Amino acid sequence: MGDAAGTKKFSIGRIAIYAFLTLASLFSLFPFYWMFVMATRPSAAYNSIPPTITPGNLLVENFQKVLGAIDFFQAMLNTLILCTSVTIVVLIISSLAGFAFAKFKFPGKNAFFVAILLTMVIPPQLGLIPQYYLISKAGLLDTLQGVAILFFLNPLGIFLMRQYISNSVPDELIEAAKLDGCSNFRIYRSIVLPIILPAFATLGIIVFTAVWGEFLWQFTILRDPEMYTIQVALATLSNTFNVDFGMILSGVFWATVPLLIIFLLFNRLFISSITDGAVK
Repeated sequence: MGDAAGTKKFSIGRIAIYAFLTLASLFSLFPFYWMFVMATRPSAAYNSIPPTITPGNLLVENFQKVLGAIDFFQAMLNTLILCTSVTIVVLIISSLAGFAFAKFKFPGKNAFFVAILLTMVIPPQLGLIPQYYLISKAGLLDTLQGVAILFFLNPLGIFLMRQYISNSVPDELIEAAKLDGCSNFRIYRSIVLPIILPAFATLGIIVFTAVWGEFLWQFTILRDPEMYTIQVALATLSNTFNVDFGMILSGVFWATVPLLIIFLLFNRLFISSITDGAVK
């Protein structure tokens, strides 16, 4: 009787958890669904009462308006180039720095690490003017390089890599490799990199989506329409006198699709890094 009661209680508890997770998932996904609905409706549906929650038939027509107003595909290509290059550089720099902070001893190690972490609490707006001045003096205005260089040093990435390498790469393995004559870079390439691939996926998704959604710095640096990223290009769709919400949200919807594809491709590694840390 006791086992049956415990099983019943456990089953009810699991059902309650699954029900809560399902509702939370639906609540989280609703903004994306509403964005899709508005992308298929005329602009007037945006302020309709009661709100419109069923898709319409204007998805193609609204997207054609977007194509007529901005060079959507060029902006998407610019954004993909920017996000991919920044992600690759951040992964390399963060993993190398994280490896150094996690497994090496050198003077001022803790002070350097704390200084890097402290940069995370500085609002990015405070550095906008001096950063713009430096990029201007370097001749990188209106270039993707000028936008990308600001994101190369990622304090969060260095912190995540340091923590993951500290917990996942045994010191004995590194010592054994050194006894075999491996250089530090070969240890990084042949031992550390294969172990931290799940963390790579996690940090890659974080960096890619963060750069994709960043607007202020991109809007400050880019003035040539041919160099616009998708965020800057979409910002030009609205004006003071006439805002076509159907057109704008259609552009936003199609600009979100690549992010969903990226996450679906790498979500297994992303989840693996989380569960691996939990198990350890």
